[in-house]
Amino acid sequence: MSYDNQNIFAKILREELPCIKVYEDEHTLAFMDIMPQSEGHTLVIPKVAAETLFELPASHYEACFNTLKKVGNALKKAFGTEGIMMFQLSGADAGQTVPHLHFHLLPTSIHTLRTSTHAAKMADQVILQGYADRIIAVME
Repeated sequence: MSYDNQNIFAKILREELPCIKVYEDEHTLAFMDIMPQSEGHTLVIPKVAAETLFELPASHYEACFNTLKKVGNALKKAFGTEGIMMFQLSGADAGQTVPHLHFHLLPTSIHTLRTSTHAAKMADQVILQGYADRIIAVME
């Protein structure tokens, strides 16, 4: 399977489309999910063309997981939760809707999440920016 460089996350990485950034470094980008399942729902993506976890070069694993840890800890502080749900869907059959590797971080409980639907409703951008500001303010 060849990587589709016209997918929405590839366009975000090329700055052809906007996003509400939470964190960025040389290898990763974290931004607010525009169709969140919970307050603070954040996505982490590598800055490399990989559709699923299985195509991610080993040299990028550490950067992805360092960013997941950094952003996850900030989410816990910003939203006052002990639990962070992290998931990654690899392939359309698994429910992946954007063909670029991405990790979901949700400051929520499994019981709350069961009442929400993935990619069901576009969130208000002002509210998302407020969540991003909360996360950035506590990031170490």
